[in-house]
Order: sequence, then structure tokens, then C-alpha cells
Amino acid sequence: LSYNRLQGSIPNWIDRLPQISYLLLANNYIEGEIPAQLCQLKEVRLIDLSHNNLSGHIPFCLVNTALSEGYYDAVAPTWDHASAPALSYFSPNGSPMGKEETVQILTSMSGIDLSCNKLTGEIPTQIGYLTRIRALNLSHNNLTGTIPITFSNLKQIESLDLSYNLLHGKIPQLIVLTTLAVFRVAYNNLSGKIPDRVAQFSTFEEDSYEGNPFLYGQPLSKSCDDNGLTTVTTEAYTENEEGGSLIDMDSFLITFTVSYGIAIIGIIGVLYVNPYWRRRWFYLVEVCMTSCYYFVGDNLILKRFYRGRV
Repeated sequence: LSYNRLQGSIPNWIDRLPQISYLLLANNYIEGEIPAQLCQLKEVRLIDLSHNNLSGHIPFCLVNTALSEGYYDAVAPTWDHASAPALSYFSPNGSPMGKEETVQILTSMSGIDLSCNKLTGEIPTQIGYLTRIRALNLSHNNLTGTIPITFSNLKQIESLDLSYNLLHGKIPQLIVLTTLAVFRVAYNNLSGKIPDRVAQFSTFEEDSYEGNPFLYGQPLSKSCDDNGLTTVTTEAYTENEEGGSLIDMDSFLITFTVSYGIAIIGIIGVLYVNPYWRRRWFYLVEVCMTSCYYFVGDNLILKRFYRGRV
């Protein structure tokens, strides 16, 4: 149903389609939150809700599906339930439940695209347990928090795009993701050192990391010295010397012109409002004109006249 003009929200009765494998609702006008009932689609392989107006949080239950009475929990599938702490259970409407339910991992999930929406909150760490996922795109939202370290479990992922959000903190060491071919975290608030340029990470260029002022390390032009301070590498200075000045001339000229114009308008405004300064200004102009007149007459006209007579 992508590329239509669908409006409204995703219906809560979506869980009545338990055998659905592909949910494609991209490029519509769908609003509201992502319903928890999506988590009960046990056979779903691909979810594409990109380019809509969805808001709210990403349901952490995307990694779990309840097998009885429609309840689910937030337990990471690798936990040892015998030694795990007390758990909180929730119904699809978000209310806490007091009974334990059996959960099943969405092992067939291969792709999630929630890009270009208005999603907020943190990225659920549970997404890191979708071990068969191959593509995850959460770009162009308002997601906060850090990149979950559980993403290192996505051993089959090929494309991971978290760009254009409000994420902060360090980039986890994801070099174990040997199948990763596309990686973008540009335009966030990330800081610290970029993962080592080894294996597939050696193929990711500056555009994968740009827009994070506190990131440093290759392939960015910023590095970190022994004191932990971010500096610009010699290579950046060399490129600057070859390519021109550090100053953007277009911006400089625009700024200079605007500042000059504001100064002139300010002077005119003062002279218009204050009669005393207006009279002083005209007097100064008259003195300058008189001085210029006699200077020209004494030094140019008379000298030329006498030279002609000689």
C-alpha cells in the first residue's frame, strides 16, 4: 500500500492478520504511534513505514511476540530466565500485567524501515536481538539516547542507517559486523573516536560520519592528541593551502555588506532624530568641503597655472 494518500493511523486490528509477511505502508500520510499490535505479527519479514508522519516511541516489543492472550514482555531472548531479575509485563495498550507469558523472537524479520517520520525516544535495545535482520533504517527522526551496544549482535545486517537524529555518546565497536556494507550515523551529536578502520569499516568514508562535531579519527579530518583534545590533521591544512583561504569569501562579502549597510542606516537614524548631532554633521561636512576646495586650488590649479606661464 505504499505511495498512496492513506491517512489516519495504523489500525489496531492489524494483529488479525497473523500470517502477513510484508507490511509496506511507506510514502503516505499515516499519523499517530506505531501500535503494539504490530508485535504480534509472528511471520512478518519486512516492515516499511518510512516517509509518513508517525510519532511517539519505537515499540520495544518488535523483537518479541506473545503466544497467548496477546501479551508480551521486554525480556532479551538471550537472558537466563532462572537467574534474571523480576520482570515487568505489559499488555498491548501499555498497561502492566501481573502474569508471565511465553514469548517468541521474530526470527524471520529481515528488514525494518521507519525513516523520515517524527519518532522520538531512545532506540530499543531489544532491536539488537533481531539476529536475522539485514536492513535497519531509522534515519530522519528525532531519536535520542545512545546507539545500543546490542547492535553488535546483528551478525547478518548489511545496511544500518541512523543518520539525521539526536543520538549522542560513542559509537559502539561494531567491527564484528562483517556483513555490513552500508553504515551511516551522520548528523547526530555523537562523540568520541570512530571505530577502527578495519575489515568492512575501512570502506566507510567521511559522509558516513559528518555532522557530528565531537567525533574524531579517520576518515574525518579531526584527530585526538595525547591530551584528549580534538585537532585538525595536517592533511586538512594541506588541502586548505592548496584549495584557498580558510575564509568563505561569499559569506565574508555578504556579512561585510550587511554590517556596512546597518552602520549607515544607524548614522542616518541618529542624525534624523537628534538635531544637535545633525548640525554637527553638516558643519563637519562643510569644513571638509572647504578644506578640499582650498587644497585643490592651492596645490593643483595654481601650480598648473604658474607652470604654464613659465
